[in-house]
Amino acid sequence: MKDRYANRKYLIMALVLVAALILIARLFYIQIIDKTYRVSAANNALRPVMQYPARGLIYDRNGELIVYNQAAYDLLVIPIQTSAFDTSRFNEILGISMDDFRERMKGAVSYSRRTPSVFMKMISSETYALLQEEMYRFPGFYVQARTLRKYTRPVAAHLLGYVGEVDNKLLARDRYYRSGDYIGVSGIEKSYEEELRGTKGVNIFLVDVHNNIKGSYADGRYDTIAIPGTNLWSTIDISLQEYGEKLMQNKTGSIVVIEPATGEILTLVTSPSYDPNLLVGRIRSENFSLLQADTVKPLFDRALMASYPPGSTFKIMNGLIGLQENVIHPSSLFSCSNGYHAGSLTVGCHTHNSPLDLQEAVAQSCNAWFCNAFRNILENQRYGSVQDAFDQWREYLVAFGFGNKLGIDLPNELPGFIPTRSYYDRYYGKDRWKALTIISLAIGQGEIGATPLQMANMAAIIANRGSFYIPHVVKRVGDNGSPSPLYMQKYITGISPENFEPVIEGMEGAVNGGSGSTARGARLDSIIICGKTGTAQNPHGKDHSIFVAFAPRENPQIAIAVYVENAGFGSTFAAPIASLMIEEYLTGQVRRKYLEDYVLKTVITPDAKEQ
Repeated sequence: MKDRYANRKYLIMALVLVAALILIARLFYIQIIDKTYRVSAANNALRPVMQYPARGLIYDRNGELIVYNQAAYDLLVIPIQTSAFDTSRFNEILGISMDDFRERMKGAVSYSRRTPSVFMKMISSETYALLQEEMYRFPGFYVQARTLRKYTRPVAAHLLGYVGEVDNKLLARDRYYRSGDYIGVSGIEKSYEEELRGTKGVNIFLVDVHNNIKGSYADGRYDTIAIPGTNLWSTIDISLQEYGEKLMQNKTGSIVVIEPATGEILTLVTSPSYDPNLLVGRIRSENFSLLQADTVKPLFDRALMASYPPGSTFKIMNGLIGLQENVIHPSSLFSCSNGYHAGSLTVGCHTHNSPLDLQEAVAQSCNAWFCNAFRNILENQRYGSVQDAFDQWREYLVAFGFGNKLGIDLPNELPGFIPTRSYYDRYYGKDRWKALTIISLAIGQGEIGATPLQMANMAAIIANRGSFYIPHVVKRVGDNGSPSPLYMQKYITGISPENFEPVIEGMEGAVNGGSGSTARGARLDSIIICGKTGTAQNPHGKDHSIFVAFAPRENPQIAIAVYVENAGFGSTFAAPIASLMIEEYLTGQVRRKYLEDYVLKTVITPDAKEQ
């Protein structure tokens, strides 16, 4: 009997030991391995509140503030901490319906019951004030401070860009961002995101069962301070930008203005455009959809992305290349009989004096002269074939920045198009094409495509007599910063400085010459403007008006390209707009009010009908 009870004692001890081991193992799993309960406990006692830094401010080249921040607030919720409350009063404060409330709560629960998620983004200061007074009534909810971008003037939307919420792809790629964070989506905001965004901080608070903050956790030992973003000084003259957008109202096209000596962009106008304040805050998504659906395409950045035939402005390039290749000379004379004629081929031209030398050919924009020059370039006996000469011709263009992205510090730049030898081989057969086959390239037509940025850069190169700096829109990062070394490097095009002089003589004559000159409407008595008109053929409607120029002739301060779609000859609208921009920038005021009124009052619709 005694032995039997002794066996039971050992059995009971074994059962207790096994139970103790199971309990210890379970506690180890709960406390060490499984973090669910720890997170729940922490969420019930601690509230980490992200401290979002203010984004860096953006100034224009003269120190005028153009982008700043305004306080905003996000309402967050931790679903597991919510309990019954007066939803009607809650919805009244926020201005939402009961269905909207349920939908938002459903989204928060599906994201996580135990971690905070955004219930409503960017509530106003007024709503925030009302909510704070009654926050104790709404367990599980709290407010987190944010900032919104604001703009001092409703201009430069494409250049400045906008800020939007990060997407899932970026969250997977960059651990700095969390769901609900904001990032630069376009323009300067995107290109300089790392500089502008600053560094996030966090404050950890103790909260009671009623969701009320009781103080900092561990006296703030684990808190980190948000570091504001770095301020940027852009190269833009915001007053000139505003004036350019004013001149382009009711027109489609672009204005690009560059300071030749530095490559700094003074103005980058795209028209139609939009007020950058439309893409800020809770209205951003709705307004973006409206802008995206607009048939005039206000979101399309024509300055960097539109590829146009350069038209007669491109004759400058063929003149320079011909001089460098020594196949033409400033005194070369070519006749024009209302165009260039070769067998059955005719490239028409307007009536003017004949024959002309290079200077007069530029001033009067003679098609025949430049067809002869282009043919001389491609039939140069120094090369083994027309195709070899074409390759060299193309190399000069690439050195000027055509056919490739220039590398501006803005996203979405496109390269334009300069056809290659293989391109024509595919169409006409290998080496079975000649100069006359592609003669339209002589006058900037055919397959050539160039962006307004590239054309303004060409004008800057001519102003510099053969060199350029990559165009850029940020002058310095931080109070004592400087541009990237990339934008301080001088590029040489391969055209000798002396070969620019006869072309510049012609450009001066185009604006300041006699009755045959094509750009006399751009003349400015106090300043010598050197320019070239162009008319780009448009298969979809009326031709595009183009003008490139720089001023003054000596020590140039400004280079410009203007495109006005469906506006006809370059002298009609593009040249007057460029001339007004030059006058505004170099003199500080426009005195030719008659010319300004003419431009401002003219409406040019996309279907090419003038009103």
